[in-house]
Amino acid sequence: MCGIIGFVGSREAQGILIDGLRRLEYRGYDSAGMAVLNGDGIQRSRRVGPVRELEKAVATPLSGHTGIAHTRWATHGKVTEANAHPHMDSRQRVAVVHNGIVENMVQLKQKLTDAGVEFRSETDSEVLAHLISRFYYGENAEESETHSYVGDPVEAVNEALKHVRGTWGLAVIFEEHANLIVAARNGSPLVVGLSEGETFLASDSHALVPYTRRVIFLEDGDLARIEPTGVQTFRNDGGASDPDVQTLEEAWADAERGDFPHFMLKEIHEQPNALRNCITGRVVPEEGAARLGGLGLNPRELVDIQRVGLVGCGTAFHACQVGAMAVEQLARIPATAYIASEFRHRNPCIDPRSLYFAVSQSGETADTLGAVKEVQLKGGVVRGVVNVVGSTIARACGSGAYIHSGPEMAVASTKAFSNMVAALFLFALQIGRTRAMSLHQGRKFSEEFLEIPDLVDRYLADPGPIDQMVRMVVDAKMVLFLGRGVSSAVASEGALKLMEVAYIPCLAYPSGEMKHGPIALLEQDSPVIVIAPNDSLKEKTVSNLQECRARGAKIALIHTEGDEIARHADVSIPVPATSELFTPLLTVLPLQLLAYKAGLAMGRNVDRPRNLAKSVTVE
Repeated sequence: MCGIIGFVGSREAQGILIDGLRRLEYRGYDSAGMAVLNGDGIQRSRRVGPVRELEKAVATPLSGHTGIAHTRWATHGKVTEANAHPHMDSRQRVAVVHNGIVENMVQLKQKLTDAGVEFRSETDSEVLAHLISRFYYGENAEESETHSYVGDPVEAVNEALKHVRGTWGLAVIFEEHANLIVAARNGSPLVVGLSEGETFLASDSHALVPYTRRVIFLEDGDLARIEPTGVQTFRNDGGASDPDVQTLEEAWADAERGDFPHFMLKEIHEQPNALRNCITGRVVPEEGAARLGGLGLNPRELVDIQRVGLVGCGTAFHACQVGAMAVEQLARIPATAYIASEFRHRNPCIDPRSLYFAVSQSGETADTLGAVKEVQLKGGVVRGVVNVVGSTIARACGSGAYIHSGPEMAVASTKAFSNMVAALFLFALQIGRTRAMSLHQGRKFSEEFLEIPDLVDRYLADPGPIDQMVRMVVDAKMVLFLGRGVSSAVASEGALKLMEVAYIPCLAYPSGEMKHGPIALLEQDSPVIVIAPNDSLKEKTVSNLQECRARGAKIALIHTEGDEIARHADVSIPVPATSELFTPLLTVLPLQLLAYKAGLAMGRNVDRPRNLAKSVTVE
């Protein structure tokens, strides 16, 4: 969601801040701004719209070597320049950028208003600027004409935050401290980048890659004093802080479009190699097994697992649905996929003999992180399945599996879906071999698994008449997606993609549920996308398809190549043949291409759809 970048050093800050904001654009935002410190105080510039509008606004450089910048995704308040970050106190002495939510904003704002503070925005974040100012300059800071102050800037931030309920990733600059940024974290990610004679701050390590690979991930409850010579960290409760310097993976430097017109198309076509990166070395075909050493579970511990729970949001939840079916089929133990935003609020029953997976591309999804904490609080075991090394969920879980899909810059997830599914298949194979799965079955599964990247490559080389599907959906009032078994999850993912990228209303249902309500929406030429590979449920899906045709619907059918089922379709999209469990890794591909091409046909920004964010760090 919102992005933060900060810099303190000997170079001019403005160019570094603009570059950092550009590298955070993929997260989704609606306005941008920056504040730079120099001898004349704090200079600020803000604009609604893309980062390029901010860059135009600061054509006259904001000179200074210390600065903070922000891309905002609106929560409190409309999309206006006044609501854009940074926010400042009444005397323009303190500037703040903030990711997160101030839950007790109303109470704090009322107290500050009663004390004479005049607010200039509708945001919750502005509360923080005024609160920090009053703890730093004293309670009469709003009326004071002098710049006398009473405390240490880190202590002022800490004292202010003691009055705040909510989440924050916070960066603060003070007029009197030309070489200092104070940062604080609680529930919203921040990472400090270390380099010779200069230090960086960001909400996403991707923004730091051009400047340094040496980073410190702040933990919840951390405060940081960031200066050109480095960083000092403190705990907000006065305890000791011992930061761990890590090195970013080189793969995260590769985030350019190359010869592709959009990141989304590039990432769709990166799926064969992404899948190879995920499964190579983890599948052991001679043993018919898989090794996910990062889980930290030996065969004896795997045998003791009585149930598996998988939690995720959006695309990650759809991957969880496929993963749960794979675990049940291969290991013959109960497995359930949960929507993370609902999971912890239902007061779940956590069995200590269960194993939970927190699945998230970014590793920063607030609802999924909340589910992790709930499982841990109730004595459960939880492992992360994430893409971003060093992310909050990865660190909170301590153990898990990285999906190794590489940077995903388009907001709508494509290759991460495939790799999350693949990582869960690896676990299903690993635990399945400790149960009833024989060596022969394991070898067969392993061999087919290793063939999947080549099959994905083959399909993408000849994707079929996607343009015909596009013409079916672009003028539709609604598009219905149907599938059974693992294809039901694929239908949900396809509907989500088309809604995200083309803004077309979509419904996704298990095919058998279609006549329990959605059939009422069908009329002449209603588009229905049916996912029906050659699996054990195909004949039942054909029956549901015929019910749609009988009501005048137009059918786009995604099916196994060579299957006679194609004769039932108005548009036929064949995919290579594979075993039933692996079909999602192939049948999802035409749905991703449909969303991409429909978005282009309707003039959408396919890489950065409106209102969406790549990393959802608020509940």
